[in-house]
Amino acid sequence: MMLNHHHRGDEGEVHQLENGKASGGGGGGGYTEDGTVDLRGNPILRSKRGRWTACSFIVVYEVFERMAYYGISSNLIIYLTTKLRQGTVRSSNNVTNWVGTIWMTPILGAYVADALLGRYWTFIISAAIYLSGMSLLTLAVSLPGLKPPGCDSGINCKKASTIQLAVFFGALYTLAVGTGGTKPNISTIGADQFDDFEPKEKAQKLSFFNWWMFSIFFGTLFANTVLVYIQDNVGWTLGYGLPTLGLLISIIIFLAGTPFYRHKVPTGSPFTKMARVILAALRKWKTPVPTDPKQLYELDLTEYAKKGKYRIDSTPTLRFLNKACVRTEASTSPWILCPVTEVEETKQMLLMIPILVATFVPSTMIAQISTLFVKQGTTLERKIGNFEIPPASLAGFVTMSMLISVVLYDRFFVRIMAKWTKNPRGITLLQRMGTGMVIHIIIMVVASLTDRHRLRVAKDHGVVGNKQVPLSIFVLLPQFVLMGMADAFLEVAKIEFFYDQAPESMKSLGTSYSMTSLGIGSFLSSFLLSTVSRLTRSDDGHKGWILNDLNTSHLDYYYAFFAVLNLLNFFMFLIISRFYVYKAEVSDSMTILGQELKSSTATVTSQQHQHQHHLVAPTQEAA
Repeated sequence: MMLNHHHRGDEGEVHQLENGKASGGGGGGGYTEDGTVDLRGNPILRSKRGRWTACSFIVVYEVFERMAYYGISSNLIIYLTTKLRQGTVRSSNNVTNWVGTIWMTPILGAYVADALLGRYWTFIISAAIYLSGMSLLTLAVSLPGLKPPGCDSGINCKKASTIQLAVFFGALYTLAVGTGGTKPNISTIGADQFDDFEPKEKAQKLSFFNWWMFSIFFGTLFANTVLVYIQDNVGWTLGYGLPTLGLLISIIIFLAGTPFYRHKVPTGSPFTKMARVILAALRKWKTPVPTDPKQLYELDLTEYAKKGKYRIDSTPTLRFLNKACVRTEASTSPWILCPVTEVEETKQMLLMIPILVATFVPSTMIAQISTLFVKQGTTLERKIGNFEIPPASLAGFVTMSMLISVVLYDRFFVRIMAKWTKNPRGITLLQRMGTGMVIHIIIMVVASLTDRHRLRVAKDHGVVGNKQVPLSIFVLLPQFVLMGMADAFLEVAKIEFFYDQAPESMKSLGTSYSMTSLGIGSFLSSFLLSTVSRLTRSDDGHKGWILNDLNTSHLDYYYAFFAVLNLLNFFMFLIISRFYVYKAEVSDSMTILGQELKSSTATVTSQQHQHQHHLVAPTQEAA
């Protein structure tokens, strides 16, 4: 394990430690020890705020918010193709570009939260923007002047006007800006409700991310079943109006929990800190790094304690960046000389980037759920009696599969593996992510074979155009169920990994890493779809792999290509993870911190006794 110990120290820390001990180890009373405060900046009693009481409001918010988001995204490709009359490639790319933006804007939201407003106020402002975007979107599919003209015959249909398209996509991207401030902060606010320095709360936090994902997918399940059915069979006005109302309710619920929340104080822009370290190291690239880490520049423990921060010891990893904290005769500007802790925080964020890159390809697979998987469903038989299954509702099986997988994982797999590995998580976070990547390879093999079967049936029955193939839509079920299993391993571990491994002052930025992965994966999906569609077309009459008519397309080839891509990515991940070193947990250094505090207290006491001796001795001599 990396010798990456965190320290806090001054009289306030001693007071907090004593408080915890006085109240039975911090389990019931005493102040929190992780620097959390109330909205006014006052220290808070652990028994009054946080833990599962506060998290209950946050989790209920997320259930409704997921209902709102997936109520739009799950069936968006159907609206684009049936109402805006866009082709397969264009509609798929519009969906993935929008979803990519949804997942990329959290970088901006994390910056604002960490550097300026704090997580709570960033969330509140962003939620208001989110709600305005949802409201405008509902109007865009409802008002006669804003929604596209109807078309019953399917022949010579008028396309949506420029203004109608502008309002619709303007609403979508307004919504995207709003989610940029809510997504990276809501899960982090939830995790902040547990104090890493209190053993019981730390244990609860280990299960938080699993139950977080479990709870939010209830909202997703409702969206993928009830809302999708309403949109396809009742109308888009009610289908979009309900998630908008749900979002409003969720914001009210979140606000109701305000008296119970613990808050972390914003500690400055993580991007600025990282830029300072990198530039300072480059400016001193010829300067040798001393062998003794104590010669490197660092602030006193008291400086960190005043800000409620942690001091981190120097490590040999990415040694070049240690040049940023080498003292020279030049200016002591923070852009030339950086403390060791700032350098180590930068290292932690940079060390996670290779892992982040390895998650891009699996995120591209997730983008297929709401695009090509749904389009496949439109070509298959969907009737059960008089009931017609909406194609997008199959995404509900992803949700159910994940819910079941997370419960089985948390209740059985972790306990069994923990006895064997002695790891409280059962297996490491990277091992859990790797397992999810293997499942993604299997998913694409299954999807390729399934579509090959679908095309064979279509050919045997002479089905052309986007007419229905005499094959049940449930033939697609295995790829949806496997996707849920993959999410239970990869997506949950990804969120927990980037939060856990990020420095204390950059937790929101760490959480946004997992969302950036989904964003870039969506953009990568758009790029691959357009590129493959273009490259597989030829002048000799070959129409390509992806066409508007899926019954003459070759999605089986496209999915086989994805299987190979996932396999190559998995091998890259194995190499990257082999060299990754987990950062030490904050609580692991509490023993060392206690020893330091005792040592410093003993030194001060000794100096006071010596000083008193010097004062008393002359008096006695005079007497």
